[in-house]
Amino acid sequence: MSLEQPAPPPPLERNASSVIANPDRPRPKSQDAPRRVEYEEVENLKPDESNTRPRSAPHHQDDQPHNEGPDNAALRRSRTTELKEKFTAQKQKLTAKTKPAGGYDSTPLPDAPQGYTVKFIFHKATNLPVADMHTHSADPFILATLTADVPRRHKEEPLLTHRTPTARRTTEPVWENEWVVANVPASGFTLKCRLYDEDWPDHDDRLGNVTIHIPHLDENWEGLGPDGQIFEVRKRSGSKRAYLFKAISNVLTKGSSITPLLHLGMEVVGKSDPPHAQMYTVGPTCYVKHFSPMIGRLTGIKVNKDESADVNPHKDDHGFQKYEYVCSDTSFQANELQLAGPVPEKLYHRFVEFRPIIGLMFKSHGVRGHILNKMLHKQHKRIYNYDSSTEYGSFKACSEEAALQFLKMAHFDEGGRVFTYVLTLDGLMRFTETGQEFGIDLLSKHSMHSDVATYIACSGEFFIRRLERADGSDELDPPEATHPSQDLSGGPPNDSPPRNPKNYQLIIDNDSGTYRPDKSTLPELKKFLEKNFPGLGIVTMDWENKHLQELKKKQRGIKKKEGGGIRMVLNRSPSNSSFSSDDESRLSDLVRSPDDEDAAPVRTKKERAFDVLGDPRLLKEYLPRRHDDKGEDVAVEGGDSAVAGLGGGAPEADGQAEKGKGKGKAVGDAPVAAS
Repeated sequence: MSLEQPAPPPPLERNASSVIANPDRPRPKSQDAPRRVEYEEVENLKPDESNTRPRSAPHHQDDQPHNEGPDNAALRRSRTTELKEKFTAQKQKLTAKTKPAGGYDSTPLPDAPQGYTVKFIFHKATNLPVADMHTHSADPFILATLTADVPRRHKEEPLLTHRTPTARRTTEPVWENEWVVANVPASGFTLKCRLYDEDWPDHDDRLGNVTIHIPHLDENWEGLGPDGQIFEVRKRSGSKRAYLFKAISNVLTKGSSITPLLHLGMEVVGKSDPPHAQMYTVGPTCYVKHFSPMIGRLTGIKVNKDESADVNPHKDDHGFQKYEYVCSDTSFQANELQLAGPVPEKLYHRFVEFRPIIGLMFKSHGVRGHILNKMLHKQHKRIYNYDSSTEYGSFKACSEEAALQFLKMAHFDEGGRVFTYVLTLDGLMRFTETGQEFGIDLLSKHSMHSDVATYIACSGEFFIRRLERADGSDELDPPEATHPSQDLSGGPPNDSPPRNPKNYQLIIDNDSGTYRPDKSTLPELKKFLEKNFPGLGIVTMDWENKHLQELKKKQRGIKKKEGGGIRMVLNRSPSNSSFSSDDESRLSDLVRSPDDEDAAPVRTKKERAFDVLGDPRLLKEYLPRRHDDKGEDVAVEGGDSAVAGLGGGAPEADGQAEKGKGKGKAVGDAPVAAS
């Protein structure tokens, strides 16, 4: 009699749905410990049901699955909501990369009580020390800073400052310079006057300072009296060398003091108009023209320092009258124009932090940010330098005289010039000429023009058009001929320009990648300029407007036609890495050979060094390379320092300079070609 072995138990099903679908199936017996129920098998069951329901409870096929219960539906909804939140956060993160922080800031002005308009008068100073040993004199000026308990939108806003003209070669300067400020609060103010000796191109020497604190202000405040008051200058912050020399010289003069004196005046003009939370400069409306012969020689710019000789027509060799500058030397001109405030509230823009290094640069954080910040401050000081050639002047606010002075500084409609500008929150307009024939990467960065200011009012580019009729039209396409896009008589290039502002149009835009002014603010910019330049036609355009791009292209064409021979200067900046995302595409074309548009950019040692400073990963690319036995490029190890090694492209730059066949010469590390 044979015994049959029992059939092996069926394989254990691990599928939760199978376990649930066959609850009455007998479970296999095992000699091992009882099988632990896996969580997958009861994943869709509620804990209370899995513990209380009998396992032998019959299941009918018509019953609904337990995973469709209301609690599980709520769980699914919560998971879906969580996934949506993660997706939204990721989307916002990607949007932040394409639309970084900065640009137009809609923060409104805070509420503030009505303030007062105060006039400060910087009369004179006496007994100043000798700061220039070779002239036994000094070139003193005052840099005044006004602070008050006025609420601001952001703490990074620049302080209100004023600089007096420089008195030349004297230790007893007389300025008689006024500064009128509106919305000074009734809680008083603090005025700090720092005295300096102008010493270009070295650092200005400090001669001391005077700090005046006024605790309360009202309409009956008598100020400092009709004749002002005299204050002693604190010498502690002054130049030790200058005061040591003065102390030695005073030993021979008994009873003399080495303490300088500053004569100041203050008075309340009246109550200020709104907005009361905005302390701003009312006047005087003035201008400063800075000249740089070095940059002028490099760029081939000719400007006259005598405005009366700015536009003298003369006859050429063929007897034809021709318009040109009568200037014996080349010089680059940078302009500052103090306009009458207040700047509209909506004109408020912050730098765009489209790269982490940009934020570090503006905030001067970290080693790289600190170096780049100092570098741009130095560039600003070099372009807007004060020396013996600097010109100062004033004009009547919001008048045709103001519009005419602006046109003079922009050279009317001559030569198809295009300018880069920055308008500060205090209404100071800075602008210089720009273009492909200049070191645009040095001169056209709005961060340099703003002196690395976190907040400004607006920035971009502009150019001047002359109208056929003196109607001051503000139409983009006026029903009349315009110069320089069309030939017009009675002005450049053959005749002197008309002196009526109504004969001209100002085409101004928001083309600035550093601050990216919003196009919705352009109407406010137009109102502000129309108020300050009456009679002048103001046309504001968004930088993406195709018509504007065509007009600028025509301006560049006119420059080649009327501007004469101009030397091309490439790679003048210590760092060609564009700090303006919008400027990158423009500047990338400017560092190429003028004869070959497809040529690779030529980079100097300084540029490569600062590029590596911004992105250390570029060090491997910029190291000098040689060919090995297999003909492959390998990096050269050892030898010069890292910065010197970054000049691996110097022979290439020299080669491109020689490629011009005598048309140019090399200036420093920068190839210069003549056109």
